[in-house]
Amino acid sequence: MRRSGPSPPPPPAPPTSPPQAETTSPADINPLDLDPNTVLPEFEEQLVRAGKMPIGSRRRRVAIRTTTDIPFEHLPYQAFQDARKILAADREQKLAQITQTLNKISLLEQKDAAAVKGGEERKNTKLASLRRHADELKILADANDPIVKKRFEDGLGDMNKPIYRYYAEKKWRSYDHRLITQRIKQFKIVPDVLPKLEPSADVQLYFRKLKVPPGTIVDSLVSENPPRLRVQVFDKGERLVTVVVVDSDVPDPENDGFTKRCHYLAANIPLDPTDTSLPLSRIKGEDQLAVPWMPAFSQKGATYHRLGIYLLEQKPGEKVDVAKLKELYSGRDGFSVKSLRDKFSLQPFGFNLFRSVWDENTADVMARHEIPGADLEFRPTRVHSLKPPVKARGWEAKRQGPKYRHLWKYTKRIKGVSNAKGWTKKR
Repeated sequence: MRRSGPSPPPPPAPPTSPPQAETTSPADINPLDLDPNTVLPEFEEQLVRAGKMPIGSRRRRVAIRTTTDIPFEHLPYQAFQDARKILAADREQKLAQITQTLNKISLLEQKDAAAVKGGEERKNTKLASLRRHADELKILADANDPIVKKRFEDGLGDMNKPIYRYYAEKKWRSYDHRLITQRIKQFKIVPDVLPKLEPSADVQLYFRKLKVPPGTIVDSLVSENPPRLRVQVFDKGERLVTVVVVDSDVPDPENDGFTKRCHYLAANIPLDPTDTSLPLSRIKGEDQLAVPWMPAFSQKGATYHRLGIYLLEQKPGEKVDVAKLKELYSGRDGFSVKSLRDKFSLQPFGFNLFRSVWDENTADVMARHEIPGADLEFRPTRVHSLKPPVKARGWEAKRQGPKYRHLWKYTKRIKGVSNAKGWTKKR
């Protein structure tokens, strides 16, 4: 009987590599998974780690995620569709009223002014009233339409239509109008510059693509170049405007006061609701530019300078004589917005403001543009009080005489007597 020996050891197993984590390329990531409005529950932690919080409930996010391809007006919600039917019926009524109003306008236009009670003036008044009523009906017809609201919120509204101008003005008056009105009152623009100023257009100020809120102190290096204005008007039609930039706080040491200086003046600039960009650096025509841009600056030691940007509407169809503007205001100093308004029959309708102070770049800016006064420093003059000197009062003042010498040890530094070091002056 043969005894079997020990079996040979099994061959060694091939080396196994450590498990590797599955990596996904950026191309495999769904953009909806990183959107706070459409993120799924399994990606919420990753989104929070990135510093973004999911918006709304999970059911809402899934609904938005699954209805991206459905048109907004076809959303499968019964209450939404029933509401749209009610709004559509109301819109049909408004459209019928618009048709009636337009027919009245056409009939009145064809009628002779002599046949209208009140003549030509009465006829024009009625036409203007009917046109305003037609615009109001157009706004009411679409004021509650969710499609129109969505287009406006997405920035796709056509400003030629009254409804989008209505929404834009409503949004502007909710905050920006209140802000600029508060700045006018805060910085005493009224009555320092104009006796009355009520903005009716949205004027936004930009320096080098940076939006500047009203009243902000702007660095001299930033305000060296002309700004760009974004002007949104809320009534239809094109109009010609005049733009003027005025420094209202120019020191006048000789008269111990302040004067005003024109930093920019241009006229005959076309403006309408659809074309809102107004870069001052591109206005170079001989029939437009009267006074070129001067950088904002302030001398050392002086207070901040208020530089106001005023938009004034010209009379319909009339142009301002730019040659006369150059003749009157090329000197810049002693400028008056009120005088400009009265001489050329202009109406202020837009305003913005920024401030300038002495900073580390002001001297270089003034040297580049050959502006004198960089070596000038203002210091406040001391104004002495006109009140008579007040006599000393109180318990200690009444007991400073020799009669109360025994109490001096309880006081400190009264008329040269001191016990700060534990001693009193004795005689």
